[in-house]
Amino acid sequence: MKLKRNMLSMALASALLTMAAGVQAQDDTQPAADETAADEAAKRRKQGEGEAVKLDSYEVTGFMRSIEKAVLIKQESNSIVEAISAEDIGKLPDISIADSISRLPGLTAQRVAGRASTINIRGLAGDFSTTLLNGREQVSAGDNRGVEFDQYPSELISGVLVYKTPDATLPAQGISGTVDLRTVRPLSYVGPRFSVNARLEQNSLGELNDGFGDRGNRLSATYIDNGFADGRVGLAIGIARLDSPGQFREWEAWGFPTATINGSEALVLGGNKIKAGSVDNVRTGVMAVLEFEPNDVYRGAIDVYYSKFERAETTRWLEFGLGWSGATLSNPQVENGIVVGGSWAGVRPVVRTDLSEFDDKLFAIGFNNQFKFNDDWRGIADFSLSRADRNQEILEVYAGAPTGDNAQFTLDPRNGPARYQFGFDYGDPARIGLTDPGGWGQDGYVKYPNIDDKLRSARLAVERSFVDGHLSGIEAGVHYSNREKSRESDEFFLDLKDADFVAIPPELLGRPTRAAFANTNIIAYDTRAVVARFHNFRPNLCRDCAAKNWTVEEEIVTPYVQFNIDTAIGSVPVRGNFGLQYVDVDQESTGLGVIGGDGSRTTVTHDGDKYSNVLPSLNLAFTLPHDQFIRFGAARQLARPRMDHMRMFADYGIDTTKGIWSGSGGNARLRPWQSDSFDLSYEKYFGYTGYVSAAVFHKDLKTYIYEAVNTQFDFSIFDLSAFTGPNRPASTIGEFRQQVNGEGGSINGWEFAASLPIGEWVAPLQGFGLIANYSDTRSSIQPNGPGTTQTLPGLSRYVSNVTAYYERGGFSTRVSRRARSDFRGEIQGFGADRETQFIRGEAIVDFQIGYSFAEGSALTGMTVLLQVNNLTNEEYREFFRDPGVVDRPRKFVEYGRTLLVGVNYKF
Repeated sequence: MKLKRNMLSMALASALLTMAAGVQAQDDTQPAADETAADEAAKRRKQGEGEAVKLDSYEVTGFMRSIEKAVLIKQESNSIVEAISAEDIGKLPDISIADSISRLPGLTAQRVAGRASTINIRGLAGDFSTTLLNGREQVSAGDNRGVEFDQYPSELISGVLVYKTPDATLPAQGISGTVDLRTVRPLSYVGPRFSVNARLEQNSLGELNDGFGDRGNRLSATYIDNGFADGRVGLAIGIARLDSPGQFREWEAWGFPTATINGSEALVLGGNKIKAGSVDNVRTGVMAVLEFEPNDVYRGAIDVYYSKFERAETTRWLEFGLGWSGATLSNPQVENGIVVGGSWAGVRPVVRTDLSEFDDKLFAIGFNNQFKFNDDWRGIADFSLSRADRNQEILEVYAGAPTGDNAQFTLDPRNGPARYQFGFDYGDPARIGLTDPGGWGQDGYVKYPNIDDKLRSARLAVERSFVDGHLSGIEAGVHYSNREKSRESDEFFLDLKDADFVAIPPELLGRPTRAAFANTNIIAYDTRAVVARFHNFRPNLCRDCAAKNWTVEEEIVTPYVQFNIDTAIGSVPVRGNFGLQYVDVDQESTGLGVIGGDGSRTTVTHDGDKYSNVLPSLNLAFTLPHDQFIRFGAARQLARPRMDHMRMFADYGIDTTKGIWSGSGGNARLRPWQSDSFDLSYEKYFGYTGYVSAAVFHKDLKTYIYEAVNTQFDFSIFDLSAFTGPNRPASTIGEFRQQVNGEGGSINGWEFAASLPIGEWVAPLQGFGLIANYSDTRSSIQPNGPGTTQTLPGLSRYVSNVTAYYERGGFSTRVSRRARSDFRGEIQGFGADRETQFIRGEAIVDFQIGYSFAEGSALTGMTVLLQVNNLTNEEYREFFRDPGVVDRPRKFVEYGRTLLVGVNYKF
């Protein structure tokens, strides 16, 4: 016994020392797609899925039941995790699973078009985490790795597990964490079940644009049955359809140049955009699971997920230069060095109509096989495919008046917007026609960005369990993945065919749109019919267009071994695991090289690299008296580089001043972000639904990625045959600006969370409860390179979530508030490329009230409900931030409230 314990101690110490010594690491995650901590916990508690639980004198179902299941998962896990469990299948109340995930401790969501879309874990953007579906890595329809969670209907997700500390069996982990979305396993349910849900919704901003309504609906249905082949075959099928309108009013500043105002320097608006937009979001999701256990040796499951998300947006708006134009300012009003009011003369707004259409498709299929050879040995073979593609069209058409206008304005210098009084009615077809009022050399623009992302993976593993001793088991296996992501974009200028100014025919006109933050209208017309009748297409062969066409391929092989611990130190029970991954990577990229810089001459470029990393990990859970736990995690984690940083694009030529090769572009040889991470957590549980926890974490960055000039770049990987003559450098070594790997920096933080079932302690308040969490995260990483001051994308220093609820006697209500401080977020910018902007902190409040009819009544199984999302109509705000200069507003957007009424029915 003593020898065995000493061997265990040496193994744990060896794992820590290996990590501290600087063993290299790499990213890839995947929790077992077989039994989860929740399954094991459910077995120990001997509670069937979805069954009611008795807490003293009243029955726990619905939302409190979901809390009980989530708390149980957290308590039983060997890692530091956060969990979500559906109240009942198909009954998570949020529009997408992103809203639910964003309420977990240390997690936040970034709104895109008014909806929670991307998830930030512990202050890091979505590209630093990995998303799984039933334990398998998922691809993304976006430009990079971060999954857009609004493509996953909450009605089809039965639970979510967020790993904040990894283990060796997760071959697709990220630096920030891993999000595992779970669908149902039908053999875990009792009897056949059917549920149907319906919602009607309305947006508070009304109908802003002609042809777009403000009302929508949500419909879903789920069927689960395990009554086939004497209970050895189970089937689950679910479908969810969303038809949801969106409306927004937006103001955006071009920037704030310095001008001399009344003899002193002041910041003045360089230009503005004022928009009124309407969106139709139509999403159809389908889930199917076939689970079978023909005998005691074999158990298998095939699960399929499909989502089609169509988004059509029309935005009508005015864009006009002020300080960066020929307009003149009179009667300026200055506050704190910023011009906040005055009158502009000679303003020439571009009256724009933009159409943006997305067609996203996600498909995932997995085949899991488990073999129980005997009581001690088990085998796993898992195979999967994940695929996503996006087809997008972004169309711009320009109109305007033949003469300049006058505009009075006032500006909120903190958040925006600026409000305008124009002299013209820009909805008047007698004054407004198709033209180029901005002098941009075009009358419109259209681009067609497309993305295709495909991932094939397989996992083979064997497990050996032990009854006696300090180890409860050993698992060894190998994970293989092959991923290929490509992006392309064709782009064209629009030119009027016959004239510089064309009046729009009456038969093509629609109802004018009321301009946002101004006293005028905006002309509306059938955009596609106008383009077909009056415009020609002219290809745009530019440098930036070439940069948008690339392919990145990765082949990753990850053998791993993990030792599971179940022992004691003195009288303190200890469980957990320690293990090791060896990650072998072969990555390459193909793109376009631009010769000479103007985009007219291109060549195909190709590059790549091979390397390996080692990832040790350790998780320990110490069980203390009175349902207390102390958890410790240590691991080397990594996040693979962004796809657009790895693209093999190059713009190159000869720097005649220095006499060397010079250029800029991507880096197909980038290594991942790497971090040595340490976590410590204390948890105290009480009752079935209560706990408090406090955690601290530290991530010591070994490598990170930033843009710099590589002065020893070898240009021989490019086609240099076009360069001849005496100016051609003799050496192929030159300067190339690209993303490179740097060293140093850290992320530190602490988190506090509590689930307080107040009704268990105060009898008159039975049914009342409170869930709250708060996190504080800080970073010393300089993601834009040494000496820069910008923060990591996605990092909000302060994040908090509060949910107050009441549930008893069929009646339920809850209100939730999620808040985050200022952060730098990634958005789709000019040219449909990704860019980062500073985003103001926000607080989103959601409310729900409902009633479930009692068993035995005529309406048994029915629940009626009312929801209000974004109850306080919280605006989305961006701002400019520069060292030594006061923050200035960049963007201000109102999305309105969304009211939903609905009914759920199950039997």
